[in-house]
Amino acid sequence: MSSMRAMPEAIAAIDSHAHVFRRGLRLAPVHRHAPDYDALLPDYLALLDAHAVSHAVLVQPSFLGTDNSFLLDALRACPERLRGVVIVEPSIGENELAALDRQGVCGIRLNLVGLPIPDFALAEWQRLFERVRVLDWHVELHRESRDLPLAGQSILDAGCKLVVDHFGRPGPAPGDDEGFAWLLRSASTGRVWVKLSAAYRNWPDQRGSAARAAAQALLQALGAGRLLWGSDWPHTQHQDLADYGSTQAALADWVPDAEARRRILVDTPAALFRFA
Repeated sequence: MSSMRAMPEAIAAIDSHAHVFRRGLRLAPVHRHAPDYDALLPDYLALLDAHAVSHAVLVQPSFLGTDNSFLLDALRACPERLRGVVIVEPSIGENELAALDRQGVCGIRLNLVGLPIPDFALAEWQRLFERVRVLDWHVELHRESRDLPLAGQSILDAGCKLVVDHFGRPGPAPGDDEGFAWLLRSASTGRVWVKLSAAYRNWPDQRGSAARAAAQALLQALGAGRLLWGSDWPHTQHQDLADYGSTQAALADWVPDAEARRRILVDTPAALFRFA
């Protein structure tokens, strides 16, 4: 891909969670699903423009595993506008990580849904986490809330910044969810961020009372300085429940205060993802 368009003059809003892919790419040996459609960069950029979103973070889809080449092509096409979060083997070398850093990558993703939780005490994981710290990257974790105290705490104990996907994937009643309670308490570390994204992966109605209550609890515990918004485009396996506009509108419902929304959309992600 060649460079597609110039960088917007200023940061209007940052979409902190989206994916690009096309049919026919090599799939990870273990994958939960494989989309039968394309989610291409030009289509995504058109959505950003239509919804006044100036910058975005592309996250490696779990079904593509550690082959991040399609994502990296997108970063090369829009180096000022996009950042990336990749999936890597724990054995990846320091030079390889440095090369990813130069290409606009700022974090690694651990999508552990449906998978065993690795033994993060192993030397190769501790070495990876150390390299993540040195690069000032973050570790993005996708796992149901019940396992956040185990998986998330291990990442924090390794000294890394932790970004938790999709509200922390709580159960139907976040107020009675022990894993979600751990997530709220983890705010005291100052090294935890949570993405207000993909509410439809937790609750049938992304603008219902459960999503709103969870967002308000996270806002009270972490503050807008530790919250991010993501569209989760193209809403894989949930295309019937959401589109770009509805995910954007949901944030205004979850966080009515305009100044808090501005921090969630601009200030917080600009710093974490190195747009500022």
